[in-house]
Amino acid sequence: MPAGPAPLCLRPRGVVRGAVLTLVFAGVLATAAATGVLPREDEAGREPGTGAGDRAVFDRAALHRAAAEAAADGKSGKQAAEEFVSRSGDRWGAVYDQREYAEFERSLDGAYTGVGLSAARTSPEGGVEVARVRKGGPAERAGVRPGDLLLAVAGRETAGLSVSEVVSLLRGDGVPGSTVALRIRRAGMTWTQTLRRERLATDPVTVSRPDARTVVIRVAAFSKGAGDRVRDAVRTAPPGAGVLLDLRGNAGGLVDEAAVAASAFLDGGLVATYDVEGEQRSVYAERGGDTGRPLVALVDGGTMSAAELLTGALQDRGRAVTVGSKTFGKGSVQMPSTLPDGSVAELTVGHYRTPAGHDVDGRGIAPDVPAQDGAEERARTVLSGLGGGS
Repeated sequence: MPAGPAPLCLRPRGVVRGAVLTLVFAGVLATAAATGVLPREDEAGREPGTGAGDRAVFDRAALHRAAAEAAADGKSGKQAAEEFVSRSGDRWGAVYDQREYAEFERSLDGAYTGVGLSAARTSPEGGVEVARVRKGGPAERAGVRPGDLLLAVAGRETAGLSVSEVVSLLRGDGVPGSTVALRIRRAGMTWTQTLRRERLATDPVTVSRPDARTVVIRVAAFSKGAGDRVRDAVRTAPPGAGVLLDLRGNAGGLVDEAAVAASAFLDGGLVATYDVEGEQRSVYAERGGDTGRPLVALVDGGTMSAAELLTGALQDRGRAVTVGSKTFGKGSVQMPSTLPDGSVAELTVGHYRTPAGHDVDGRGIAPDVPAQDGAEERARTVLSGLGGGS
């Protein structure tokens, strides 16, 4: 996943009743700690969000008291908040300073500051390796390749660091033009490469037509505009062509965008329900979607948050056949709170459910047709059986 921050908030678009929906990634798009957002403005003018984590719902008022007491003692409110989140047991809670949060919000437009590589851990005990390299980015221009091991980033050994921490080091201060040194190992050779960070735009939706009867829509993340891109791809698809909606590795994004994407395939109706501090709310699709075109949704263990919300809606309402492996299981709701020193903390405040009432958090969504190796080929076979595809 890219070494950049993730989207935070969204403005109303009419697909949500009773709240504005977004999804917040916990710190960076590049980590598996993506968190969803189901927003309603709080007293700080912010909005709540959905993420994954423990079942507990935490006391935001206590957090504010701890931050205020720290400020009165001349201590950092951010540090007090980090200690509070650590003690809370909410493993997806996050705290950002003003600069981090500003960068976080800018990423709503589908851009981030980084070096253009995605990091992944080879195994729980293994090292961190380069999973993907962005075409034309700083990493590719420097000769970094997928499969290279990252031994150190910005002078810190990656052994013992989470992927989230490694990505944070890659992102650095979020200022284009700043540099970061990587110690890399490939085929027994080790060297240090210094890269200059750039502002990079993401392309969350790609569309291909491998044959006259198949349209493949790959959604990497639900950043701004992704939902309309999906809808446009469906509207312009050839008559009679089936759609393969590829949500593998989609760590989430703006829930409102996921609801717009659902509107491409549904004629209105329920997409999800959720609660914020005990108050029940619902998300609805817009009317007028294509309800007849054959549809297969391809998912895996990297399908998270807003992508799971969309998957659950299409599966529960009988609109798509889901193929692949069980999704990640992120369905808890978080709410951002601005602290006295301007930093922002997020704690879990509730959970969302699919239209049939299934709780996704910690459980994930089991596909209709399980498939591991060769999942895409299996999905195309299923699509052909539905009347779409070759």
